[in-house]
Amino acid sequence: MHDILSKSMMRSRLLSARAALGADTRAAAARSMRDELLAVPEVEMGGTIAAYVSIGDEPDTRSLLFALWKRGAYVLLPLLLPDGDLDWASYEGPDSLAPGPRGLLQPTEKPRGPGAVASADVVLVPAVAVDRTGMRLGRGGGSYDRALARVGPAILTVAPVYDAELVDVLPAEPHDQRVRAALTPSQGLVRFA
Repeated sequence: MHDILSKSMMRSRLLSARAALGADTRAAAARSMRDELLAVPEVEMGGTIAAYVSIGDEPDTRSLLFALWKRGAYVLLPLLLPDGDLDWASYEGPDSLAPGPRGLLQPTEKPRGPGAVASADVVLVPAVAVDRTGMRLGRGGGSYDRALARVGPAILTVAPVYDAELVDVLPAEPHDQRVRAALTPSQGLVRFA
């Protein structure tokens, strides 16, 4: 119970700090993270990239999605299911997105099933923060913990976060899944052992 309260308080504090970032700072961060990620060998060689459409103050992924798609990568995006799990469908450009639950933009293509994420060469996951062991703090719904549990141990899983959101330690619960790297504007891709 202590970890749940700690996570909730930490999430609230981090989201407030994120909301205080200026539009110019967020735009510069998005460009920096997009360019850095496009140069990562696993992304350059990856045929299938599972990603997400950022919302609100999250590090912006829209230009990254477009760049991956134009490059010829098969981009999978999540569809939030009623039970909180994630299905996946292909991204076919900006016009292939439609409003979904909880303010999300989701692909309009045919769903591929929750297991489709396991076929990805790289998986990008949203995070409020990541610690130096790869522990990820999400929004609290557990959707991405379920998705990450389906991803093999050799697959690069990356959480894009702002600089202050790469922290030393986060509280963890048994179901929490780690990511293998964080992506920040100033440090680029930070891999975890």
